[in-house]
Amino acid sequence: MILQILSIQVNREEIIMAGKAKVVLTDYVWESLDVETRTLAGVAELVALQTKKPEEFVHEARDCDALLNTYAGPITAEVMAKMPRCKIIARYGIGVDTIDLEAATQAGIIVTNNPTYCIEEVAEHTMALVLACARKPVFYDRLVRGGRWEVPPGKPMFRLAGSTLGLVGYGNIARQVAVRAAAFGMRVLYCDPFVKGGQFDAPGKKMELDEMLRESDFVSLHPPLMSETRKMVSDEAFSRMKPTAFLINCARGPIVDTDALVRALDAKKIAGCALDTTDPEPLPDPHPLRGRENVIINPHVAWYSEQAMAGLQAGAPNEVRRVLTGEWPVNVVNRAVKEKNRAGL
Repeated sequence: MILQILSIQVNREEIIMAGKAKVVLTDYVWESLDVETRTLAGVAELVALQTKKPEEFVHEARDCDALLNTYAGPITAEVMAKMPRCKIIARYGIGVDTIDLEAATQAGIIVTNNPTYCIEEVAEHTMALVLACARKPVFYDRLVRGGRWEVPPGKPMFRLAGSTLGLVGYGNIARQVAVRAAAFGMRVLYCDPFVKGGQFDAPGKKMELDEMLRESDFVSLHPPLMSETRKMVSDEAFSRMKPTAFLINCARGPIVDTDALVRALDAKKIAGCALDTTDPEPLPDPHPLRGRENVIINPHVAWYSEQAMAGLQAGAPNEVRRVLTGEWPVNVVNRAVKEKNRAGL
């Protein structure tokens, strides 16, 4: 595949002659690279690509000093072995499930993420999906667009006040969801093995997962994607939920067993779901989840706002600049790498 090099760049020989570091950007979803170019000015030259898989960017990255990454991956031990000079892989987003962190640590490559740029956005979007499930504005909009002006097809509907929201995970985003849900008069429960009851000044009562599933009218997912959470929402989990409950996912698609979700909807084990993330992503067309009146699907947009975009775009390049100028980065994911990092920081 011919790589599309879309930003200001110089070729490899010019970079070497200039004595500057080389930073490769695997892919991006914004219109301008002014932030990256400005942030790295005087320190490194940027080679910006639009790729999806490692084999499409690794040739250009074989002599890079840093890798900026949005979605392209997975970045495995094999890929890292082909980038012997790479000191840092800086992800623009929060999740790092596409990067082999253990391999990066062993290779001395620092991995960073951007954990705070869209907390408010995802919390707000989660509540928007909760409201959409409870009050059904999406359903009624489709009804009216189809020429019908009727109330009964959307029944039953319920008020949020007095209902119960269960949060799987109680990190930064989930706690902001809890604050917003409490403002609607909802009872908030959460399960998180890494959080003690009362540890944070945010609404919520800690419970074990099974008990929380049984009591929740809405179950919202907020854990990171890792081996322990992959497909954790399975047939077993759905069997514990109320038949009137809704599943909300603004985290990662593979946390939910998609086949189990389809089975749960078919068997009416749950009332419906609202998904900002799916597995796979994008969701194929046709797919058993598409076309259902009790299913809302968004194209992984919960993170986005104009404000969040500014924070997203600035985070990773600044981490790269820190490393290339001899500073330790702010948001290191694989902290054990400090003892053996290639940058010698």
